Amino acid sequence: MIRANSQHFFAPLLALALAALLAPAAFAQQSERFGPYELHHSVVNTTFLSPEVAAEYNIVRGKKRGIVNLAIREHLADGTAVNRAALLKGRSWDLIQGQALEFQEIREGQAVYYIAPFKFINREWRHFEVHFRPEGAEQTYTFKFKHQLYVH
Repeated sequence: MIRANSQHFFAPLLALALAALLAPAAFAQQSERFGPYELHHSVVNTTFLSPEVAAEYNIVRGKKRGIVNLAIREHLADGTAVNRAALLKGRSWDLIQGQALEFQEIREGQAVYYIAPFKFINREWRHFEVHFRPEGAEQTYTFKFKHQLYVH
């Protein structure tokens, strides 16, 4: 688990995560509901991260490296929604290569999200499969999606 101790280093990564979650046109962020839980997901090339932020979170930057960003919110009966921590396990693959996703939990105040790096081939569709169990949930959910990536 990663806990951000300094807003100086965390702010750019949080800004990236928030931009990914709030700017669908820029980062192709999407979400899907699983009962009361909403899983937000986005995929970005690591070259969008500054070298300082990448170093702080041990992310290797590169033209053929990306990160998947996940955040889970629970919609409560009173109409509000709260962020939830979760147990995650996942994998990613294309036509040639596959790999397990190693998620890092990042917390800042009420925000909880997860990032996992992966390698990709230019212009190939990358498939993702994630199993997640939100904190307090009685079941594990499975989410699958694909994303096409390009070298920048």
